[in-house]
Amino acid sequence: MELRLRIDWSELDALGHVNNLQIMKYVQSARVNYLDKVDLLEMHADGKIGVILASIHTQFLKPLFFPGDVAVFSRIEYVKTSSFKLLHEIYNDKNELVAEATDILVMYDYHKGHKVPVPDVLRKKFEELEKRILNL
Repeated sequence: MELRLRIDWSELDALGHVNNLQIMKYVQSARVNYLDKVDLLEMHADGKIGVILASIHTQFLKPLFFPGDVAVFSRIEYVKTSSFKLLHEIYNDKNELVAEATDILVMYDYHKGHKVPVPDVLRKKFEELEKRILNL
């Protein structure tokens, strides 16, 4: 799944490139966009079953500059019993890979305060969105 964003001048740091925290915000926007597309935000609103971010890792490869756009491509890397890994690739407007990030998300019951299995309906939505069979 692709999310395109415009780089704003306010996102620059003192060295003149996009601040690393802003790149993390691009990843957050892509994560929320992905979760919305598979109806996880609605699932949380309806029944308080959602996800909790367990881990995030980012590898910065090249600086990102203003003016320009950024494209974040997100996809599921794997699904386990109660968690899944979302991979994000961040590209500049020259189609150069500038950063990679991974999120580990855990299915969580906010009423009971503990993790729960990834529902089969969600696994199916991952496959439908990505138009591929996942090794689940």
